[in-house]
Amino acid sequence: MSGLLDLLNSPMGKQLISGVAGQTGQSESKAGDVLSMAMPLILGAMKKNVKSPEGAQGLMSALQGGKHDGGILDNLGSFFGGGVDDSAMQDGAGILGHVFGGNQANVENALSQKSGMDAGTVANILKIAAPVVMGFLSKQTAQSNVSDAGGMNALLGSMLGGQPQQNQSLITTLLDADGDGSILDDVAGMVMGTNKSKGGLGGLLGGLFGKK
Repeated sequence: MSGLLDLLNSPMGKQLISGVAGQTGQSESKAGDVLSMAMPLILGAMKKNVKSPEGAQGLMSALQGGKHDGGILDNLGSFFGGGVDDSAMQDGAGILGHVFGGNQANVENALSQKSGMDAGTVANILKIAAPVVMGFLSKQTAQSNVSDAGGMNALLGSMLGGQPQQNQSLITTLLDADGDGSILDDVAGMVMGTNKSKGGLGGLLGGLFGKK
């Protein structure tokens, strides 16, 4: 079983960070920080959604549709070559709309606030990350022979493994936030960096850039 940490810390993860940095004009350090939060949040939102039969069926159907068969991971160079095309960005936007729903702006604003990156750039990084996460999930689904909601919930949980339980609950809190700002600020602070030494999500990629 490969977790999200394995992907982010792999050569493929470094290629993803480099591609996102080039696409958005951000440093690799900044791009890595945002990705290290964005990708667990996308998976966390999916995990929340599959608790309902409708949500589980929707995700399974999307993964089995062929568009998200994991091929994107086999050729990230082509994905980023010449810039990520509009169809890929639209695909990412559609995925985000399904998984985040009305909380999408909350997530974007929280990541923007704590990363110091403008919300528009954060939104673009999320759009790029979403198809990659779907491709990764599709490969893991096939390898694990997942065919029902229970299996998908367990798979998503294991992919989020390696992160402290407190961070998994923080993901849920952020996705459930009512948008009043106070909870978002507290949660995003924990996620983005105040707890890096304790394994906060913002510290997942720190080792790649020599950060503490």
